[in-house]
Amino acid sequence: MIGQEKFGAFIRRKRKEKELGLREMAKMIGVSPTYLSKCERDEFAPPAEDRVREIAKIIDCDVDDLLARAGRVSTDISDIIKRHPVELAALLRTTNGMTGEDISRLAREAQKSKEK
Repeated sequence: MIGQEKFGAFIRRKRKEKELGLREMAKMIGVSPTYLSKCERDEFAPPAEDRVREIAKIIDCDVDDLLARAGRVSTDISDIIKRHPVELAALLRTTNGMTGEDISRLAREAQKSKEK
């Protein structure tokens, strides 16, 4: 996860940077302003994945980062893991302790291999 800022504080800060009102953003994602306010104060759990994805679009942030801040993993990632649980568990354990840069380099190499 990029940074340590919690989901609620992060979306509140990004919403304000975009100069979006609470009511305006709540309407855009289809929730009540009260619910969004409580999410921003971490009084309520983050919304469902589809709404987190909408929030990410609105505040221009990486979906996977926002899902991680919400304590979730994208369903497509979860599905991939379920198809290859042993191999992906081994791969993920191998990356433990690597830097973000090292992991990105590994992902690029995997993408090159996939394209061959």
